[in-house]
Amino acid sequence: MSDKVTIDPEPNMLIDGKLIESSTGTSFDNINPATEEVIGQVADGSTQDMRRAIAAARRAFDDTDWSTDRAFRKQCLGQLQDALEAEQEQLREQLILEVGCPRMLTAGPQLDVPLGDSLRYPMRLIDEFEWEHRLPDAKDFRGGDNARLIVKEPVGVVGAITPWNFPFEVVLAKLGQALATGNTVVLKPAPDTPWNATLIGRLVAERTDIPAGVLNVVTSSDHLVGEELTLSPDVDLISFTGSTAVGKRIMEKGAATMKRLFLELGGKSATIVLDDADFESALLVGLAVCSHAGQGCAIPTRMLLPRSRYDEGVERLISYFGMVPWGDPQREDVIMGPVISAKQRERVMGYIAKGVEEGATLAVGGTRPETYPKGYFIEPTLFTDVDNSMTIAQEEIFGPVLVAIPFDDDDDAVRLANDSGYGLSGGVYSASFDRAMAVARRVRTGTMSVNGGLWYGADVPFGGYKDSGIGRQNGTAGFDQYLEIKSLAWPSA
Repeated sequence: MSDKVTIDPEPNMLIDGKLIESSTGTSFDNINPATEEVIGQVADGSTQDMRRAIAAARRAFDDTDWSTDRAFRKQCLGQLQDALEAEQEQLREQLILEVGCPRMLTAGPQLDVPLGDSLRYPMRLIDEFEWEHRLPDAKDFRGGDNARLIVKEPVGVVGAITPWNFPFEVVLAKLGQALATGNTVVLKPAPDTPWNATLIGRLVAERTDIPAGVLNVVTSSDHLVGEELTLSPDVDLISFTGSTAVGKRIMEKGAATMKRLFLELGGKSATIVLDDADFESALLVGLAVCSHAGQGCAIPTRMLLPRSRYDEGVERLISYFGMVPWGDPQREDVIMGPVISAKQRERVMGYIAKGVEEGATLAVGGTRPETYPKGYFIEPTLFTDVDNSMTIAQEEIFGPVLVAIPFDDDDDAVRLANDSGYGLSGGVYSASFDRAMAVARRVRTGTMSVNGGLWYGADVPFGGYKDSGIGRQNGTAGFDQYLEIKSLAWPSA
């Protein structure tokens, strides 16, 4: 940790404009996954606390002009942007400590990139978005002339439930769009990584004019406290990023109150390397599975290689995996630190054992390193001789595990890529741009990288097909999903 940065984590929740302890007076530990040490505590919110937060958000939406005063919303989001920038280095150190993310990644998607545009982009949309538009006048079935207007309005109270892998990025993406569109929010961060959310709560309370109740932050070690958001009739939309299993539960439980949903769920993304690709550069994307220990829903975890060059590809992957800089996330050169918890480590190790049991070849890694007796570390792991029907090729592992699968031709590669319950992301490499694009258009995923192109950004819709979710985060598509549509008509003559 940098000696120049003072860490001042916020232990309290934000409810109705006040930083408070849990109503039960209890707290829970925040654990550093790289050392297994307790780095601090945070309020352990109860069901009663969550209900108070929901009531505060409901009042703020119904009784203030937050939902209608766009200029004020833009001003307040600008204040939050300034406050976050002032605390950027503290946020960096906190994220490394509680997430176990490598310092290098905080210069990218863990901190600096979302801080640069996740609020600024929706702030810009406040001015640029078409909030209402006129349709041509038209006669109705009675013969009368009608003027017609389409209006977009905020949904209401948003329950935002966020994960532990890229917590600040996901929190800011949800808050930026939900607040810019005029909604109020109850944020339930993952219990493994609460500090980035509680710090945002403190900044909102102390450094912005955001009215009480517009943003509430409820931390809890009990996942069922978050389920109050799904069950409450006062919550209009759930914005959830996490596992497919939990997403399905939210859909089921939210049906009783007709919840609007945004669900960004799991992935088992495939990179297709066609037979004319430059293997030296294309296969480097295989190391993406080591970035942040593979704890990313869109990270490509299946590598599809042409059967005619499979041995060559495997040899190169083995060489690359032997050079991965991993270990202490405080080191400047590391791209891979620990997984988030002992539970997650055991889950990943269970998948590795399953891969061996089902006949795949464990070519690299697959063990807990002796170098780090403390911390939830797993070695970078590569499986070869993998059939796409194997468990390790079908289920989301969420760890530093890559599987290499052979294919016969372009059609077979597309078939294998689509032979998955997921459809979040993927990639394709070819010496021919037209050939690569033809393959990319046939793969049923929400995002695709063509020859290493990066689609990531606040203005790019992100989400998936099939079990990878419903809706899109970011872009105008993400902005739209926090809005309702109202059609108005009146006699024009």
